[in-house]
Amino acid sequence: MTGIVRRAVASAGLAALIASAGCAKVVLAPEDYGGGPVARPPVVIEEPGAPSRNAVAARKATTYLGAPYVWAGSSPSGFDCSGLVSYVFAQVGVSIPHNAAQQYRYGTPVPRDELQPGDLVFFDRLRHNGIYLGDGRFIHATTPGGVKIARLEDDWFRTRWVGARRL
Repeated sequence: MTGIVRRAVASAGLAALIASAGCAKVVLAPEDYGGGPVARPPVVIEEPGAPSRNAVAARKATTYLGAPYVWAGSSPSGFDCSGLVSYVFAQVGVSIPHNAAQQYRYGTPVPRDELQPGDLVFFDRLRHNGIYLGDGRFIHATTPGGVKIARLEDDWFRTRWVGARRL
């Protein structure tokens, strides 16, 4: 094989691998797509007794249960995992990228035993994420099934846990 043919075959193989990766997308730095510096979510001082912004986001996410999975989807007509997260948080005034690995750069780390509703949970080398609901459950968009609730202790998620962030 010539060098050109080898590169073409390798490129085709890489494209097939990326397309089969589910929710994963190519990770770009903000400057690579004209996004400029990374903006942090605004600090909100909450009134005592009022539900947190993150808890409101978690509740809003459950209104999309059953929405279909669409690769790169970010609307109620179809979501992928990071599209669901970015869409729901936009509804409560927080703008974050539509990419699980980039979303992991936002907020602060949270130990698994200190999760609160609305925390972002990440799996599979930052190729999948969801929103924690409480009681060991989280909501995410997946194929097959679309938007649904799963448990952190389910084998697939337990063995592929990466971490959590609080916005």
